[in-house]
Amino acid sequence: MENKLEQLKNMTTVVADTGDIEAIRRYQPIDATTNPSLLLKAAAIEDYQPLLAKSLRDAQTAQTRHHITLACEHLAVNIGREILNIIPGKISTEVDARLSFDTSATINTARRIISLYEQSGIDRERILIKIASSWEGIQAAKQLEQEGIECNLTLLFSFYQAVACAEADATLISPFVGRILDWYKANTEQKEYLPAEDPGVLSVTSIYQYYKQFDYHTIVMGASFRNTGEIEQLAGCDRLTISPELMGELEADKDTLERKLSPQMSCAQQEKISLSEKAFRWHMNEDAMATEKLAEGIRNFARDQVKLEQLMRAIAE
Repeated sequence: MENKLEQLKNMTTVVADTGDIEAIRRYQPIDATTNPSLLLKAAAIEDYQPLLAKSLRDAQTAQTRHHITLACEHLAVNIGREILNIIPGKISTEVDARLSFDTSATINTARRIISLYEQSGIDRERILIKIASSWEGIQAAKQLEQEGIECNLTLLFSFYQAVACAEADATLISPFVGRILDWYKANTEQKEYLPAEDPGVLSVTSIYQYYKQFDYHTIVMGASFRNTGEIEQLAGCDRLTISPELMGELEADKDTLERKLSPQMSCAQQEKISLSEKAFRWHMNEDAMATEKLAEGIRNFARDQVKLEQLMRAIAE
């Protein structure tokens, strides 16, 4: 009998939510995702220490006052390249979260990251540029997609963010499940939820069904899981990015895994939505959870980016 991780791989593309190469080798996902927080953890792994020094050397040729920031970009690419040597699919590499409200800077940084990958012999088709799902980030993704740079819109908490991403023709979105659950536990009287009633699960399910109803090609990749119950409720979703710890729990479970999502499954018919910037900002304003979690996520990623830069600066000195 296949374990639940093996069963899940038969119906969903499993993505590793980690920068740990050994964990990726262990669980053999198709794709992998990284972010500043995961890079910060990866930087503490002994096997990666040579990559930190290499990234500083690589960035020295730039001769700019932003040497450390560029070194962090080189580190993200160097770690991404190592991961791509193991997985058959794509790596997601994130733009500095401090650029989340600057469309042009996000575009320029994404182009530079792609150039670094291509200079190291990695085709852009194996890269997803991760960008926060702010209005400015979504517009940056729209331009980048037109240039042949595929994007992963992350920190996505609302249906309207998902609609805007689909209209921008983004390659992939990462709606966060566990962080939505966190917000509801912290801000409502209900503290426990059955997996089928989990507000994060319901959010991703709604987005998935809307995309399939209107034949959007944007891939839905559930992310930020708190437990395997959430993952099991989204079995059949296009992709799911899962931490090594939760992949281990699924691997240890020999019970049958039921498919929950499929393009052919019936769903409530919805009207197609088209969003202007004003409409997007209004709907976000009306959604306290999405507004707060997007802002918090950007702050946290920016904080870990600063910590990573401090680490690189200390090594450089």
